[in-house]
Amino acid sequence: MRIGGLASGMDIDTLVGDLMKAERIPLDKLAQKKTTLEWQRDDYRSMNKLLDELDRFILDGVALQGTFNKKTVTSTNPNAVTATVAGSASNITSNINVTKLATARSWVSEQVVDQGGNKPSGKTALGTMNSAFGTAEIPLEIKVTKTDGTEVTKTIKIDPTKDTLETTAKKFSEAGLEISAFYDDFTGKFVISNNLTGEGSKITLGTPDTISFFGNIGFTTNTTADGTELGAANTDNGGNAEFDLNGLTGLQRTSNTFTISGVTYTLKGQGPSTISSTTDTDGVVTSIKDFVKKYNETIEAINKKTAETKYRDFPPLTDAQRKDLSEKEAELWDEKAKSGMLRGDSILSSGLNAMRSILYANVNTGDSKFDQLSEIGITTSRNYLDKGKLEIDEKKLRDALATNPDAVMKMFTGDSTNNIDGIAKSLRKSIDQTVDKIELKAGNALRTNAQFTLGRELTDVDKRISAFEGRLKQVEDRYWRQFSAMESAIQRSNQQSMYLMQQFGGGQ
Repeated sequence: MRIGGLASGMDIDTLVGDLMKAERIPLDKLAQKKTTLEWQRDDYRSMNKLLDELDRFILDGVALQGTFNKKTVTSTNPNAVTATVAGSASNITSNINVTKLATARSWVSEQVVDQGGNKPSGKTALGTMNSAFGTAEIPLEIKVTKTDGTEVTKTIKIDPTKDTLETTAKKFSEAGLEISAFYDDFTGKFVISNNLTGEGSKITLGTPDTISFFGNIGFTTNTTADGTELGAANTDNGGNAEFDLNGLTGLQRTSNTFTISGVTYTLKGQGPSTISSTTDTDGVVTSIKDFVKKYNETIEAINKKTAETKYRDFPPLTDAQRKDLSEKEAELWDEKAKSGMLRGDSILSSGLNAMRSILYANVNTGDSKFDQLSEIGITTSRNYLDKGKLEIDEKKLRDALATNPDAVMKMFTGDSTNNIDGIAKSLRKSIDQTVDKIELKAGNALRTNAQFTLGRELTDVDKRISAFEGRLKQVEDRYWRQFSAMESAIQRSNQQSMYLMQQFGGGQ
């Protein structure tokens, strides 16, 4: 603690404070420079975010052949058949007649009885329901053969002292055997169903304990060359779907959903239907319009940022200056101070010019009538204030899609077979180059300050601030030493004056 002015009567604290304000002016300049660098870094990164979003939008849109191969599929009898068409498939018209749907195999037990010959509750422990289950844990080895001939085997552990018919059914359903099971209290029957449709599925019981367990819950078994299989009087063996397609009769599939020549059919019921597919022109047009909209939004934001006015009379506020302003005044000041951080920036300007050049360039689509965007109705706005925004003549675009959809697709996606880059890939390369340049200048969230230009400048400013703060402390200490020396001198002078006054007074 320092207390000054006891001898001189001067406000030393205020004097030193005022002197230090002048000394701190260079430090305030450094702090303002640091704030400016941080604002500039953040603005660069916000531009990179816009470019990254445009890049991903292109990747998920006009860069994909699937965008241009969208199909519209119709069915004259959707209650019987619906369909979808892979983007690469040609437009089709198929006549299909469904005579039988595929069904899944199921096994239904005889009525389960307890020790008294009655229907048991599904919530009664198995050992309590029937002493035949015993009390020791029963490992059930079950093998399910699927309709395609593949097999899956699991061991399910049943505890007769805890497990019930309901929990047993739940364990069957959750064992990963592609089966579902339940016990019905009303009928007293246990039901197991295959989750997959079609003929040929079966359940094989692997051990005597397993065979005995299923017998105790009402199932019969059949011994075959492959082992002991689950069987029951009420078993539905399941069946394949049967249909006729384009004059070919007697076709079968194990599932009601299947794919033939790129067309995926889903059978819903019996009856005839005609399936037709056509190119989804509306969907293609929407995708191209969305790309143009996103591109325009991106370049508008970048152009706005590079054209912002730089207010040189509005440097960043120091902490002391901010305290003297109202919240609204500080907000308005900050708005002007932050403006123009990227005004006329060469990285962003050259990046926009590179993208514009790509949009004007010719692409070898194999059709000279459709090898440039302007030929399919996409042109640059004539209004110079739009600074390169794109416009679409939708009628011209639809005419081009109707005339040569493959050429329109290649204009955007390119032709990998002939090593030709389309507009989408070229744009993405250009965007990546601009993003890399900005990251060298302003970094990203994963880079340290030492890895980009503005970061190194910020580190340098921090070092200078730290060194200057050390010097300021020395200067402040020097002022206090000087004023303390003055106070001591005044104190000695006062003491001498009092001594002299005492001496002279004594002589009288």
